[in-house]
Amino acid sequence: MRLEVAGAKRIVVKVGSSSLTTAQGGLDPARLSALVTALAASPAEIVVVSSGAIAAGLAPLGLKRRPRDLATQQAAASVGQGRLMHAYTEEFGRHGRVVGQVLLTVDDVTRRAHYRNAHRTLRKLLDLGTVPIINENDTVATEEIRFGDNDRLAALVAALVEADLLVLLSDVDALYTGDPALPASRRVALVQDFAALETVKIGGTGKAGVGTGGMVTKVEAARIATGAGIPVVLTSAPLAAQALTGADVGTLFAAGDRGAARLHWLAHATVPRGQLHLDEGAVHAVVTRRASLLPAGITQVNGAFTAGDPVDLVGADGRAVARGLVNYDALEIPTLLGRSTAELAAALGPAYEREVIHRDDLVLL
Repeated sequence: MRLEVAGAKRIVVKVGSSSLTTAQGGLDPARLSALVTALAASPAEIVVVSSGAIAAGLAPLGLKRRPRDLATQQAAASVGQGRLMHAYTEEFGRHGRVVGQVLLTVDDVTRRAHYRNAHRTLRKLLDLGTVPIINENDTVATEEIRFGDNDRLAALVAALVEADLLVLLSDVDALYTGDPALPASRRVALVQDFAALETVKIGGTGKAGVGTGGMVTKVEAARIATGAGIPVVLTSAPLAAQALTGADVGTLFAAGDRGAARLHWLAHATVPRGQLHLDEGAVHAVVTRRASLLPAGITQVNGAFTAGDPVDLVGADGRAVARGLVNYDALEIPTLLGRSTAELAAALGPAYEREVIHRDDLVLL
């Protein structure tokens, strides 16, 4: 499996704030230089998902710690993003590499048209030999529409660019069976089944206190990426060079089957705009028979969505069993409930003889 890592042709590397900054919040030139040297030495195409904009803006603004309110976070991001990109430009430039800044919002990976545009842009940047430096657009993101941490963003970007490997760099060198500071804790070298992690105590935040993610978010990011058929290595920034060459460092999360990118996008990158409640027969048809969703099986509609939006399909127990792209507006569906497509076509016309959600637009959760 480590040979698969060593042979990766396109790699997404996520860098946490604590790997780039001092405890006070300013960029650490030595850390950044060492990281870029390791990345530039790789023969693979590299995409960097970098935290650090807010942290880099703290010292210039005279802030002693990461602010809690969104407005001050956005101000710090505005100041720090330029400093962060300047540092990357200078460091990669020493190795003859050109970087390109890409700021993404949730809409860019949840709305299909934006998703395709982001894919084209990143593909062209890589074709031109540049190193895309990606970050969440903290300056304009709101509490309601933000990734929350760059671990999830990195996993989605890895699927977006069809990467061969995702490397998550942090201030902890691996996943451990307990607190890494305790002698009894052991490194988890390989994860092939996420269910096995139920016995592992996962938690904590970055030691430097300038990031937002913890080990839980990294494991969840690994779950998303491996679900798209992308192996993940979790380790610390000083071990980046070894991780990229396939050395036995950190924790390797084995890739699952590489499924359809579109369904992976639907499952992990979309935010449901509403809910369709199903009767038992419809749940069985969708989950067991993998059939399309017909109006006869819908009992209730929640949300304000339009045709083409993602919605969750909910069983009688209130649990979402699937997500799909709906063919009708929310206001239309109540008039269709409990009626067969043949009835609807006879009463309303042939345009209504279609599924509420086609099976090709459905993914089980």
